[in-house]
Amino acid sequence: MTTEQQLLTVLTEAVHSAAALVTRPAVTPTTRAELMAALAANDDAVSGVLRPALTAALPGSQWTSDEHGSGPMPGGDWWVVDPVGGNMNAVQGMPDWNIGVSLVRDGRPVLAVLYMPVAGETFTAVAGEGARANGVPLRVSAKTDLSLALTGTGQARPGREADRADRAGAAVAAMMRQALYVRVSVPVGHQLAQVAAGRMDVHWQFDNLRSHIAPVLIVREAGGIVTDLDGKPWDVTSDGYVAAAPGLHAAALEALR
Repeated sequence: MTTEQQLLTVLTEAVHSAAALVTRPAVTPTTRAELMAALAANDDAVSGVLRPALTAALPGSQWTSDEHGSGPMPGGDWWVVDPVGGNMNAVQGMPDWNIGVSLVRDGRPVLAVLYMPVAGETFTAVAGEGARANGVPLRVSAKTDLSLALTGTGQARPGREADRADRAGAAVAAMMRQALYVRVSVPVGHQLAQVAAGRMDVHWQFDNLRSHIAPVLIVREAGGIVTDLDGKPWDVTSDGYVAAAPGLHAAALEALR
C-alpha cells in the first residue's frame, strides 16, 4: 500500500467519525447570532476530530479550514478542510451536506475524500490512481451533446458584489439556453461529486475556493476535464473553472463565454 493510500485510509476513518458530531439545533435559528453559533458549533466539532488525527498521521503537515480561502498556497503538506460543506443545509435539516478534505503538497492536490453522510457515499481520489465511490471506480459521463446535459453551479460565496451576482445570473441564463437542465445549489462538492459519478455532466464556478480542491481532484481522477474559464488547466490558483465530461467541456466553456 502506498503512503498516499495509507493516509487515505486514516483520512476516511477520521471523516466518518467526525460526521457523527454534526447536529441540527433543536430549534431552527431565526437570528444571525443563533445561525452563526450553530454553524460554528458544527465546524468546531468536525475540526476537533480531524485536525489532531490528520496532523498526527502526517508529521510536519499543516492545516487550513478557511473554506473561502483562494489563491496560491505555501509549500509543504497542507490538509485543506471544509469542515461541513453545506453547513447551512445541515443546520436547516436538509440532507445535502458533506465533509471534504484534500491533501495539497507543494501546491498540488494529491488525495481527497468527500463524505456525504445522509446519502451514505464516500468519494475518494489519489492523484494518478483514479477516483472511487464506496470503493467502486468512478467514470464521468460519455455524453457529447450539451442539449442533453445536466449542468450546475453554486456561486454561494458570502458577500457577493452586485456585478458578480449579475455575472452569475447571466451565466445561468446562457447555460439554460443550451443545456437540458441547470441546477443552482450548494454545496459545490455535492455537484462535483455527481459529475465524477457521471450523474451530472457539467459544473462551473466563478470562484475557485480551497474548499473545492477535494471534489475537483475527484472529478479529474474520474476522467473529467477541469480548466479555468480561459481553457487553461485548472490549478489551485485559478480564478474559476469548468469541470465537465470530456465530450461536453468545450461546448460548456463556449456557452459560458
